[in-house]
Amino acid sequence: MLEMGLEAASEASTLNRDRQEAALPCEVRDLGRVRYGEAFALQQQFVERRKRGEIPDQLLFVEHPPVVTMGRNAHQENLLADPELLNRAGIELHHTDRGGDVTYHGPGQIVGYPILDLREWKRDVTAYLRGIEEVLIGALSQFDIQARRLEGATGAWVSMPGGLAQNQLAKIAAIGVHISRWVTSHGFALNVDTDLTYFRYIVPCGLTQPVTSMRALADLNLGRRAKRAEVIQALTRNFARVFDKEIMETTGS
Repeated sequence: MLEMGLEAASEASTLNRDRQEAALPCEVRDLGRVRYGEAFALQQQFVERRKRGEIPDQLLFVEHPPVVTMGRNAHQENLLADPELLNRAGIELHHTDRGGDVTYHGPGQIVGYPILDLREWKRDVTAYLRGIEEVLIGALSQFDIQARRLEGATGAWVSMPGGLAQNQLAKIAAIGVHISRWVTSHGFALNVDTDLTYFRYIVPCGLTQPVTSMRALADLNLGRRAKRAEVIQALTRNFARVFDKEIMETTGS
């Protein structure tokens, strides 16, 4: 019995060592506040360099000034304000090549743009989306927020007071990606301390469920407050875990 236990422990140790040795590098960059158009151009540069093998995988963190983005599958009726009204409210409008419908980015939100070559992980788009969800769910759990998936939709969702029924779920993080020759761009947006009133201009992701934030949940004693740097650290740790990455923090673009 003891011999079998030692063999199992030795095998587990070997597996863990092999897993660590197999972890591929990923550079993490916190770029701070960047306008959407600039961030999109920067993503495209990183994608092309990643395709050529000039750089390892990247994970970019940004915060955008107020902006509404329309994905490839966006429905115009989910944009509840015309461009002139958005402009008067100080909100930019961009059409982009990510999947999904319409969404909002703004101050108090952490936007993550992974630039990954999925040939080095899994050539599976659905697995990639589920992986991003796992990153978000794992990170939120570190702040006592119990997030979950919602069948038939992407993103991270939380139960609001009143129960677990689908119409009582609120979205705390959105996902929209683009994949070209197995290299990813775009990514996720997590509401940390976001002014949720901006979402009144859209039907987020074409869904009728409400949106929430980490701060709003903390106000309801459904989690705890966190600073941006803390949340980025939690996201980075969970990203490394889910996607088997060795994190290399760097600065600049």
